[in-house]
Amino acid sequence: MMRFPSFMRHGKGVITVARVAASERAQVRRSQVGPARGGQERVMSEAKARIAVLGASGYTGSELVRLLLRHPRVELVALTADRKAGQSMADVFPQFAPFKLPTLVTIDSVDFTQVDLVFCALPHATTQTVIKDVFEKAPKVKVVDLSADFRLTDPGAYEKWYGHVHAALDLQKEAVFGLVELYRDEIRKARLVANPGCHTTTAILPIVPLLEAGAIEPDQIVVDSKTGMSGAGRSAKEAMLFSEVSEGIHAYSVSGHRHMGELDQEYSKAAGRTVQPVFVPHLAPMNRGIYATIYVRTTGGTAEDLHRILAEFYKDEHFVHVLPFGQVPQSRHVRGSNWAHIGVVADRVAGRATVLCTTDNLVKGASGQAIQNMNLVLGFPEAMGIDQIALMP
Repeated sequence: MMRFPSFMRHGKGVITVARVAASERAQVRRSQVGPARGGQERVMSEAKARIAVLGASGYTGSELVRLLLRHPRVELVALTADRKAGQSMADVFPQFAPFKLPTLVTIDSVDFTQVDLVFCALPHATTQTVIKDVFEKAPKVKVVDLSADFRLTDPGAYEKWYGHVHAALDLQKEAVFGLVELYRDEIRKARLVANPGCHTTTAILPIVPLLEAGAIEPDQIVVDSKTGMSGAGRSAKEAMLFSEVSEGIHAYSVSGHRHMGELDQEYSKAAGRTVQPVFVPHLAPMNRGIYATIYVRTTGGTAEDLHRILAEFYKDEHFVHVLPFGQVPQSRHVRGSNWAHIGVVADRVAGRATVLCTTDNLVKGASGQAIQNMNLVLGFPEAMGIDQIALMP
């Protein structure tokens, strides 16, 4: 018999079964406005939110610009790229040539008091000092951070995985982990949202509901995750040259990838005990995509039971689609979209199952999810501006 505990986590309060939590999440998602400070509902005006993108010359920064250009409720007022200041976005990314966009500037030249929300797409470690400075200049501004600097709530865990003491511990405590499907209520009220990593988004979505339901063994989780080359960023690296990556696939950061800290944190919260999964990332010769193949052992139920739990948990979620039992997702079916596709397949051995999930690492794994967070923080409809269909072929 599977264990179904009398509690659920991730800020949902004390409830008895997973389907109640899913129903509550659906009611929140269907709401078109978010709660303002003080608990009052704020009616959305037609005024556009003023948005700054820090680090617009990288892949996640340019993806933010691409998606925000079709968002009806925002205005891009500042784009930064310190080393490319003075250039246009079209100089850096020619696909933006037809669009009128702000000239790239340095971060120091941005007046954050004239900005409603800041996307921070800067490298890890530098981000924390930048955001600290932003809040000192403009305490009321909202920030969605795409780096790893505020994802871990434990300062010791951050130091362990990133090798230095956090420079903004007060903000680390304040930040909300920005996986919308689990923390929607908290995100609506947040000043600082820590966008999850691409590997972790893809590995957390299919596993946390199963851990919360007590349906899988916490010590028997193996995550095999494959990512496209854009996950390594845009900086020139010999290991990322076409001739170095094409026609092959390889593991990297085996037993030491920094995203393990996020998996440990979120899996442990869901299980109510320490969980340390096996996690091995691989680099695949494709531009976009994350594909997580996750091997689990049930606590007495079947693979069909796992599928039912996930289907119920996500039945009202806009951007998570659970495939029919036995079907496997394909990364090309989510390419360019904010969707996550999940599949569950029975193993040949009773009690074992394979859970699979795929996302676009630049959209649901980064910039699309960041805009999903922005929509919640600013009280916009959650899917606004990011409801595009995947690119095919």
